[in-house]
Amino acid sequence: MSGGIGGISQSGYGIMGQLTANSQSLRNQVDTLTEQASTGLVSQSYAGLGAGASVALNLNPQIASLQTWQTNINQATSSMTVSQSALTQLQSIASTFYADMNNLSGANAASGVSSTAAQARSALQQVAGLLDTQDGNVYVFGGADSTSPPVPAADSILTSGFYTQINSAVSSLSTNGSTATIAATLSIGQSNAAGTSPFSAYMSQPTAGLAAPVVQVGTDSTVQIGLLASANSFANSSDTSTSTTGSYMRDLMRSLATIGSMTSAQVSDPNFSALVQDTRTSLNGVVSAMGTDIGALGNNQSNLTTIQTQLSDTQTALTSQVSDVQQVDMAQTLSELTQTNTQLQASYQLIASENTLSLAKFLPAA
Repeated sequence: MSGGIGGISQSGYGIMGQLTANSQSLRNQVDTLTEQASTGLVSQSYAGLGAGASVALNLNPQIASLQTWQTNINQATSSMTVSQSALTQLQSIASTFYADMNNLSGANAASGVSSTAAQARSALQQVAGLLDTQDGNVYVFGGADSTSPPVPAADSILTSGFYTQINSAVSSLSTNGSTATIAATLSIGQSNAAGTSPFSAYMSQPTAGLAAPVVQVGTDSTVQIGLLASANSFANSSDTSTSTTGSYMRDLMRSLATIGSMTSAQVSDPNFSALVQDTRTSLNGVVSAMGTDIGALGNNQSNLTTIQTQLSDTQTALTSQVSDVQQVDMAQTLSELTQTNTQLQASYQLIASENTLSLAKFLPAA
């Protein structure tokens, strides 16, 4: 009985075992190919990528970062566009009143003061509102405190301590003289004191404590995307004006409050022309300094476009490398799936045939 047990040959078991193992291998291949055809991926786990796993593990986090930085730039571009629009309006207001100051001197000055003063008060309200411009829920001039309005009481700016104190100083022009009046309005414009500053607590601090909004565009790279309501970002106002608070936004508000406080009765005061000239000088500096910051912000926006293109190109290149190890060739996968399925069906037929032949050996002859 060395050849088998119960008349069944050991070689029969060997053939059947091999057929079964081959069938299972083909079944596994079909399952893998079916999953690949469904997902488009070589494997849904890094373990199934073999040697390509290190490539995917290294590059996928980089691709995610590149996408995040591009998303950041898209959001920043929107905010910068809103900022530029508001800045253009602010500069236009400054330019208009710089030109209007010519109407406050000469023989016809008295007739122009009242209307110009009224327009200045209205413009001051407009400026306060523009400094609270939002892009979505973000205050574009809010710096690091972008969820709070830079000018908390913009609608009531004409009853604020800032305006009423400047109005009081200008009203005392004949008593205190032009030099003292100009110094007083300058001090009020520079002040960060509660009850005097029209700005939020965050904005009412030294420039060194303020942070302009930036966007991250690389591992260790950021680009400034906005300006501050109470301080300059790029321009140096002292380079463009001899009468400045150091901030063109503050200078603009101070100038408008000063003009808004003037009266026709003051035109005959010998101190009036000096106050008008100082205000005109300050507004000229505002227009110039604001132009510097607008230009710098525009350059940053242009640079972001270039950076975004570079990030996109890099992401495309890295994605291609990852696809080479993670993505299947769908046409080839479908072809292999068809072939392997055919082989699997053939293996089932062989097993069925082997079972039939083995059983026939033990059936009695008809």
